[in-house]
Amino acid sequence: MLAQIRTLSFRNIKQADITPAQGINLIIGENGSGKTSLLEAIYMLAMGRSFRSRSLKNVVNHDEQRLTVFARSLDQTPIGLQYDLATGLQIRLNNAPLKRLSDLATHLPLQFIPANCHQFFELGPKYRRRMVDWGVFHVEHQFNFHWQSYKKALQQRNAAIKKLKPIKEIQLWDKYLVEHGLVINAMRERYLQTLLEYFLPLFHQLCPELNDYQFNLRYLRGWNKDSDFATYLIAHIERDRALGYTRSGAHAADWSLRVNGADPYEMLSRGQQKLFFLALSMAQILILAEKKQLTSTVLLIDDLSSELDWHHQNTVINTLRSLPVQCFISSTNEELTGLIDQKKEKMFHVKHGVIFDREGDAINGDSDIVE
Repeated sequence: MLAQIRTLSFRNIKQADITPAQGINLIIGENGSGKTSLLEAIYMLAMGRSFRSRSLKNVVNHDEQRLTVFARSLDQTPIGLQYDLATGLQIRLNNAPLKRLSDLATHLPLQFIPANCHQFFELGPKYRRRMVDWGVFHVEHQFNFHWQSYKKALQQRNAAIKKLKPIKEIQLWDKYLVEHGLVINAMRERYLQTLLEYFLPLFHQLCPELNDYQFNLRYLRGWNKDSDFATYLIAHIERDRALGYTRSGAHAADWSLRVNGADPYEMLSRGQQKLFFLALSMAQILILAEKKQLTSTVLLIDDLSSELDWHHQNTVINTLRSLPVQCFISSTNEELTGLIDQKKEKMFHVKHGVIFDREGDAINGDSDIVE
């Protein structure tokens, strides 16, 4: 969780310094005011990248040469990120240069729910794998080792295929794909079974009108279920050579939670799909809290009001209050301010890149915020 957040020259937010609540933080503003930029700054602190732009130069305020985001976690550990148009990206964790982004993710577990999260069900397997692997990464201590090892072997095998190397040379990498791929597959399957258990009561709470629906896990491991991975790689080497890459494996896995035997986007409205996605994210928060005693999770929700009526927005906020999570929720709906407990929770207004607290005072940080 974050105890302090400072930004400098981040998109249209020239300068801000906020002290968020440990629970709900509501960010209200019109479209284009800068509320999503604040979420983006927090996201970059945890992920080292933006969810809106592939090039960080587009994130720097157009009048400046660099942006800075600084925060302190609840245990007062400093996290600093600076992107300079000339020198590039620098990230420091606990006053030391960051060596691996995985260290940043471990220190600040963060999930982001975009306004169009209902598209999750229509996008490719990569997005669904990314969601489940986020949870496996935090639950399974060895997951990152196996995943990084698997990726290196996959890159080497694909390079050998593209260079038209002999089959025996290509297959030198098969044993590493199999060794690490099978472990990754087992970890994913275990986690998904747990995710379904935690998801169901949360979704029924958020969307009780669908309590009679049946939910089933569908998991595709990335190769034929009737064949072991090693045999499958051997049998399809010519196909891979024709394609120019390794088609099957843990990198091609997919999963879904079927609703009455169908994909959610076929059965549910957009609002129900959003609640479905929210329940999945909430389930991951509970898994970390109960299985790993991890209560420092941060959840970003962009435009809560989109696709959800007033009743369901209220239900989402009340459900979040019961979870061990720090939430930053953006919305254009001023009426949501009536749901905030001003003794425990915080509300910020954003207008033309300036952040105001509930008293209406502009929140500005000092110019020097790099530590």
